[in-house]
Amino acid sequence: MYGWSLLSLLLVPCFFWGAYHYYKDRHRPEPILLLVLALLLGIGSAYLGLFFYQCLDAIGLHQDAFALASRGELKALFLYAIFAIGPIEECVKFLPFLLILVRTPHFDEPLDGVVYASFVALGFSLHENMYYLQMLEGKEAIGRAFASPIVHALFASIWGYAYGYADLHKINRVVATTGALILASLLHGIYDFFALWISVWTHVVPASIILAIWLWRMNAIRHTPNTAEK
Repeated sequence: MYGWSLLSLLLVPCFFWGAYHYYKDRHRPEPILLLVLALLLGIGSAYLGLFFYQCLDAIGLHQDAFALASRGELKALFLYAIFAIGPIEECVKFLPFLLILVRTPHFDEPLDGVVYASFVALGFSLHENMYYLQMLEGKEAIGRAFASPIVHALFASIWGYAYGYADLHKINRVVATTGALILASLLHGIYDFFALWISVWTHVVPASIILAIWLWRMNAIRHTPNTAEK
């Protein structure tokens, strides 16, 4: 898939999910330019992720997850998804969030952790889809175009929530965020393992993980002062 079709599938879902998160933050919306910065930082984080994958390649640990799945090497696929894919992709999204976005004066309420983390994740997925959508057509391309951004945003919401709400719940921010980052990486790895493993579980486990995180996030935000998610 090339040209305007590819560009549309990249931008329309990104705009859709971006508008969704902006609407949910309508009580005290963040500056548009700062959200655009978060999106661009997310794109940059994807390049950082590629660098870390290249580092794995340099020490002989980089694997082709699709090849592992096609060969039925499930143990190797599981270990790679848990200890490489999940940690690398969540950590590179977390870095610009931690080093830049939380240090702005506009990061001033608990919900901001979810909002900025989600926009970084949208940028990451935008870069990721630039590669994968070129190999897909029709319903598969449309499905991935809309699913990938929100999947990444939901995983990022776990550590974004932890950072934003640690003080509210009187929890040590470093401990809470580190634990949430580990949890997000683990769930991300499990999601990818079952999504790549072509079996009946491919249609059950990934969808169940995303549904569970979505319901958790809705409930968490709804019960946070001055925020609401319907």
